[in-house]
Amino acid sequence: MVAKTRVGGTRGAATTNSSSSSSSSKQEGPGGLWDSVKKAAFVIGSGILFLAAFGNSLTWHLQRFWGASGDFWQNLWTKLSSAFEGHDAALFFLGTMLIPTLVFWALNALLLLVDTTGIPSFITRYRIQVDKNNPVDPVKLHHAVRTVLFNQVFISGPMVVAVYYLMTWRGKPCGPELPTFHWALTELAAFAILEEILFYYSHRLFHHPGLYKHFHKQHHEWTAPIGVVSIYAHPLEHVISNMLPVVIGPVILGSHLSTTTLWYCLALVSTTISHCGYHLPFLPSPEFHDFHHLRFNQCFGVFGVLDRLHGTDTKFRQTKQYERHTLLTSLTPLTESIPDPPKKGQ
Repeated sequence: MVAKTRVGGTRGAATTNSSSSSSSSKQEGPGGLWDSVKKAAFVIGSGILFLAAFGNSLTWHLQRFWGASGDFWQNLWTKLSSAFEGHDAALFFLGTMLIPTLVFWALNALLLLVDTTGIPSFITRYRIQVDKNNPVDPVKLHHAVRTVLFNQVFISGPMVVAVYYLMTWRGKPCGPELPTFHWALTELAAFAILEEILFYYSHRLFHHPGLYKHFHKQHHEWTAPIGVVSIYAHPLEHVISNMLPVVIGPVILGSHLSTTTLWYCLALVSTTISHCGYHLPFLPSPEFHDFHHLRFNQCFGVFGVLDRLHGTDTKFRQTKQYERHTLLTSLTPLTESIPDPPKKGQ
């Protein structure tokens, strides 16, 4: 769940050095980092208060649906937990590792088909960087897939086991009762806020010149990302910047397995879309993170809130990519409706 861009040897280090020094003085503005942190706390705190004040009215209709179908899900969970009685660790591992992994590869199988064959051509019309990955380099792709599989099996797997034992200290993650709709919704909101904070600062830390060349540069080999490279990263980065921002929320809140599994799936789908390289109709815009891979000193976060507070999206907001950073509600690709300006000499 990260972003990457063009980096080449000393050029990448030099650019990172210059961007780091200039961003500290120009982008973060008066008051520096601490002032931006206070602003972020104010914005996030206001959002939580808004959710608390208007939560009932905003979720009333969804709650009715949940109430109507709640018995079905509870009965299904009761049967499943009974089948794994006495084997909570196995149930937790299957729920938080197997299901999200299947979701990740099911989505990426479709994207890889498009990336490697150009079929269906309908999807390729929506490629963000139109002159890249057409088709994707098979040698580069093979290496990326191997790294992703390594991270999933040897990094994510053991971390999920550790998360289980941490969560048992907080309660019973495989308890007999499913969480209520309102509590599950509140948890997902809290998870998203924690991910935004931890991912932004850990990701930006990995762009420090001393860390970038040893760790994060690997992810930025893909200046035009594809879905599967969302977790193509150095193992240390995968732990700190990919996994930790996602797993910390359920650990802190002592969440139920059902909510935790749903959150892991949502996080993997979200990061895949952010890296997929296609701005598809009716899906969240990946322009923000794609621009990070292209320029790598802009757009460090997930939602962009902290980027706006820290001024790390100023260059992005001056581009055509920013104009395209919206939900596409038609079938016309945004590269056609909002075209790039003609290059000099054309």
